[in-house]
Amino acid sequence: EDVDIPSRRVLITGATGLLGRAVFKEFNENNWNAVGCGYRRAQPRFEQINLLDSIAVHDIINDFQPHVIVHCAAERRPDIVESQPDAASQLNVAASGNLAKEAAGVGAFLIYISTDYVFDGTSPPYKETDVPNPLNLYGKTKLEGEKAVLENNEDAAVLRIPVLYGEVERLEESAVTVMFDKVQFSNKSANMDHWQQRFPTNVKDVATVCRQLAEKRMLDPSVKGTFHWSGNEQMTKYEMACAIADAFNLPSSHLRPITDCPVVGALRPRNAQLDCSKLEMLGIGQRTPFRAGIKESLWPFLVDKRWRQTVFH
Repeated sequence: EDVDIPSRRVLITGATGLLGRAVFKEFNENNWNAVGCGYRRAQPRFEQINLLDSIAVHDIINDFQPHVIVHCAAERRPDIVESQPDAASQLNVAASGNLAKEAAGVGAFLIYISTDYVFDGTSPPYKETDVPNPLNLYGKTKLEGEKAVLENNEDAAVLRIPVLYGEVERLEESAVTVMFDKVQFSNKSANMDHWQQRFPTNVKDVATVCRQLAEKRMLDPSVKGTFHWSGNEQMTKYEMACAIADAFNLPSSHLRPITDCPVVGALRPRNAQLDCSKLEMLGIGQRTPFRAGIKESLWPFLVDKRWRQTVFH
């Protein structure tokens, strides 16, 4: 029988990833015809596309004719970017510029997902008009990606966001959820960074912002350029870990706050807080309280099942 397919079409890159899955779900559940594409983990659910293959990218965009493209795919692990700079630049910069060009060709509104790491973290909070100064190669490639997108498509949008968490397939998928094992195994002490100020942001909230931005754009062509979205609870990793312990009634005395600047890995900004007032003034935004969001994200990974009873009954 005839299935009523919504007339608004959205293409999501990186739809297999933490953010991409949430974005796909958000559009799909709100009367959009959503197509997701991925690479390694794509099939059977999503289209398998290598974003470095410009012919494949051209074909899917011209076949599907999306009204909106949300570009979530990226190499987003700063330490991996440092060790594989060329591959990261190909994906974060070259593929993004090409996608922007193809989007312009079919008149699609492109939302390019960027990062708070384009800032050096010395004078927060940062407005969209503040001058970026990335400290690490990841931030540099994402900033170059922003430029490539806007040079190839002046009607596109850049959405900068901070550290993400949400419903993960594996704890390692997010820099927030990866801490859960250290929290749960309280028989050995765990050092936790208490230097870098973060603003953990739920992927569901970012997904909602993407959809609201897309729908606002459908009504108003002046909606374009750079935007910021972020959770508004300031926390170090140590404070997040304590909040996670608290959410599950777990002990936190084994967690040790380390207040020195980290010496290993890529440089991180101390506090790259994003000013989100531009989107808020457009009536766009959603914020899930950290404790509620983290409990929902992590309870499937609870090792001691008895805790589930106390947490949920």
